[in-house]
Amino acid sequence: MRILFIGDIVGKAGRQAIEGILRKVIADHKIDFTIANGENAAGGMGITPPIAVEILDQGVDVLTSGNHIWAKKEIFPFLDEELRILRPANYPPGAPGRGSGIFHSAKGQKLGVLNLEGRVFMKNLDCPFRVGEKEVERLSRETKIILVDFHAEATSEKMAMGWFLNGKVSAVLGTHTHVQTSDERILEDGTAYISDVGMTGPLASVIGIRKEVALERLLTQIPWKFDVATEEIQLQGVVIDVDPQTGRSKDIKRIKVPLDGRS
Repeated sequence: MRILFIGDIVGKAGRQAIEGILRKVIADHKIDFTIANGENAAGGMGITPPIAVEILDQGVDVLTSGNHIWAKKEIFPFLDEELRILRPANYPPGAPGRGSGIFHSAKGQKLGVLNLEGRVFMKNLDCPFRVGEKEVERLSRETKIILVDFHAEATSEKMAMGWFLNGKVSAVLGTHTHVQTSDERILEDGTAYISDVGMTGPLASVIGIRKEVALERLLTQIPWKFDVATEEIQLQGVVIDVDPQTGRSKDIKRIKVPLDGRS
């Protein structure tokens, strides 16, 4: 089974990449199932129901998220209504939505998707390791193919999660920092790992934000409103080959596909 995981979709630029090249990427790589992190798809922070539906209609099978999922209040009821959008599972009871789910590919293959959020340099949430372990145990009763979006700041915490779930899930894929790392590998017990899958949006930016705004914030310490950049749009992510019989990953490859066709 071949799975495409797309890095954080940032603003209109990221949505342009999804609209413009996703279906070609799916066809070129013979993708069976597509997951994307969409927590920054609306104006660079948060996501709205219309934008979520737009992305799902363009070939994404499941949307994951992270700490910015709560930025647009209109998403709250939608998280309870739409099974194909997830928020991190380690938020306390009472938070809208769900953190994991069982889904089916177009070929009928069953797989689990789990969303977790880190705590180092982030919010003091429930332990992602203990919550993740319980969620994986539950999902594994229905399928051996399980992918984890670990939305975290610290590389060390992401690596620790990879080793913690090694052999228990098909992949642990880092999101949140918007910078694609080059440490993709198959861990010794068959779990695919990468510290960050990258960003789908404008590369001529500071992690998606217009350079001038980011520099002004840093130089003056004034919290100017984020403004998503528009140049050098690229889709970034990873393609993972998973053995559907064992759930073990056989290969993981980074991809970077420019919207304008230039590499």
